[in-house]
Amino acid sequence: MLNITKMAEPLRGQQLQPLDEIAGFKVRPGYYRISGTTQGKNGVSFTISSHYATGCTLLLFHPHEKEPYARLPFPDSYRIGSTYSMYVYGLKIEDFEYAYQFDGPYDERKGHRFDKNKILLDPYARAVTEQRVWGERFEGEHVYKARVVENNFDWGAKKQLENKLEDLIIYELHVRGFTMDASSGVSARGTFEGIREKIPYLKELGVNAVELMPIFEFDEMDSARVHDGKQLLDYWGYNTVCFFAPNTSYSSVQEHNHEGDELKRLIRELHENGIEVILDVVFNHTAEGNELGPTFSFKGIDNKIYYMLTPEGYYYNFSGCGNSVNCNHPIVRQFIMDCLRYWVVEYRVDGFRFDLASILSRDQNGAPMENPPLLENMAYDHILSGVKLIAEAWDAGGLYQVGTFPSWNRWAEWNGRYRDDMRRFLKGDDGMASAAVARMTGSRDIYDPLVRGQSASVNFLTCHDGFTLYDLYSYNVKHNEANGWNNTDGDNNGNSWNCGCEGETDDPKINELRLRMIKNAFATLLCSRGPAMFFAGDEFCNTQNGNNNAYCQDNEISWLDWTRKEKYQEIFDFAQFMIRFRKEHPVLRKPTKPADCGYADISYHHGRAWNADCGNNARLIGLLYAGKNDHEEDDLVFVGVNSYWEKLGCNFPDAPAGAKWVLIADTARGGKLPIEETIDGNYYGMEGRSVIIMVVKKQESPNN
Repeated sequence: MLNITKMAEPLRGQQLQPLDEIAGFKVRPGYYRISGTTQGKNGVSFTISSHYATGCTLLLFHPHEKEPYARLPFPDSYRIGSTYSMYVYGLKIEDFEYAYQFDGPYDERKGHRFDKNKILLDPYARAVTEQRVWGERFEGEHVYKARVVENNFDWGAKKQLENKLEDLIIYELHVRGFTMDASSGVSARGTFEGIREKIPYLKELGVNAVELMPIFEFDEMDSARVHDGKQLLDYWGYNTVCFFAPNTSYSSVQEHNHEGDELKRLIRELHENGIEVILDVVFNHTAEGNELGPTFSFKGIDNKIYYMLTPEGYYYNFSGCGNSVNCNHPIVRQFIMDCLRYWVVEYRVDGFRFDLASILSRDQNGAPMENPPLLENMAYDHILSGVKLIAEAWDAGGLYQVGTFPSWNRWAEWNGRYRDDMRRFLKGDDGMASAAVARMTGSRDIYDPLVRGQSASVNFLTCHDGFTLYDLYSYNVKHNEANGWNNTDGDNNGNSWNCGCEGETDDPKINELRLRMIKNAFATLLCSRGPAMFFAGDEFCNTQNGNNNAYCQDNEISWLDWTRKEKYQEIFDFAQFMIRFRKEHPVLRKPTKPADCGYADISYHHGRAWNADCGNNARLIGLLYAGKNDHEEDDLVFVGVNSYWEKLGCNFPDAPAGAKWVLIADTARGGKLPIEETIDGNYYGMEGRSVIIMVVKKQESPNN
């Protein structure tokens, strides 16, 4: 029986006073409408909800201890609806850690997995303990506990950047891998602080957004193993342990009770330098896995609600990771919305990329929904109204929604068809010219601009998942042996081409061709309508030695080798130039005001002027973007792409009266950019496998 001692009648007009005493602690009902913990002047409020539980106990631990020093069962009178809330007096946040235990039915067929002996992590925890040291293995069953976080970070008076999505050049990076190699030259390698030290580099490169691979707390030791003498970990982090807590091992210093401050400083300084922050978030599954996995949070709180379950009580696995979160259940939907709002308000993030987002569109039985409530809530939410929402519009259950993801004209998508079609065209596959034209001009065959706007297609050729750009043109097949699965993991259809030799070579012609192909990729990506994204290190030919699924490689395979920036300075300079060129010419990103010369927004000149026909054998495409620049002047940009292995002639429209075409870039030529070579007439001979970029410039009168 619960032993509760009633306190004296509280004095009116005083601050909140204790009403009861439990296990030696003075308590009263807490803040029911605020989930998680809330620090007060003289104590802490603990609030947690469970629909099916019959009882809840708060556990208090001394820091780093495995056994609680106090157990505080919630009195029945402290439960309203399905919410338990208790304010505990006399607690100093630096002196304790906390967790919960829930009692209730255990019936797998009905979806219930309550176990009153299981120690459970608060889903709303702002910090998870014992995760500070990367790669530290725990003996026995790992118990996750939480810490109360004090939030008094000063963001200053500056508002959010709120750049238009179509203007973004997104740089996807892994927090640890970006600076972990000694060649990074930073003092705080593999951390948020390490990224902050590299902000001058990001400014030099010119990107205006970074997309951080998962930074929510995850356990890198989950499924840790040794293969060929090397320790393999859950390096990428797509197995969330806690959605409100930053990964403490990504901090360069201990931040007890101030977890997240280093990340906040990074975001603040990125914003001060004009760079937005997008988080890669994983709401589609959790690290609890299937029925064979651990129980440390949702399973023990309300398994039947938080996960999609079969009629037999097993876990639907649309994620490929053991379970699928029941995202459109009202309670789960509220949890996800609370989480997103938290990261926007407390961390000022500018957007989210949703991993396997198609799961977020499924109902509790796994069926796709026409108007998923969760996605609609995100689209219209007041707090989220200014942030970017980007979907990975497919899942491991076979649901592929590129072009059809529910959007409400708010959602953008990773355009997987852009990646696949452009890779095939650039390496010279037959019959891909028409598709390449569609992809470069905004994929309007997939995303109707009248319905989806100008930013629905996030264009990319590389990301964390797959070959790096250098490896894309150095390997015909994946080389994932180091992962320990006999090279059976990873994508078998990467549309790569080794340019004549598998892997590294001393052949100068092959190496020259590879660099040209990389330039072609950057040139076409940054001359395509819609936001552009590429993977960190592509700008200086970083390699993973042919591994296209380096999810477990916390080593030189995944870490950026910064010595390659000097070795491949030519590629860095080209990428930097193309980023700058894209920023200077808004017609490459979106329709602008019509040009005075009368040329259409986009016109087609495939081999010869005004030829819009892309037959099955076409290998050369020509696109003319026309409109006004930021100075209200006519801005005409011609992009020619020759994917054939031999030289082809390229004709283009005449320049307007008083102007001439000027060659800005030719990937078949080296040297400083821009080239600034005036073209007489409307013909240019393009070398095999090359891209040219030209602009129209007025010519001074000979009398001047």
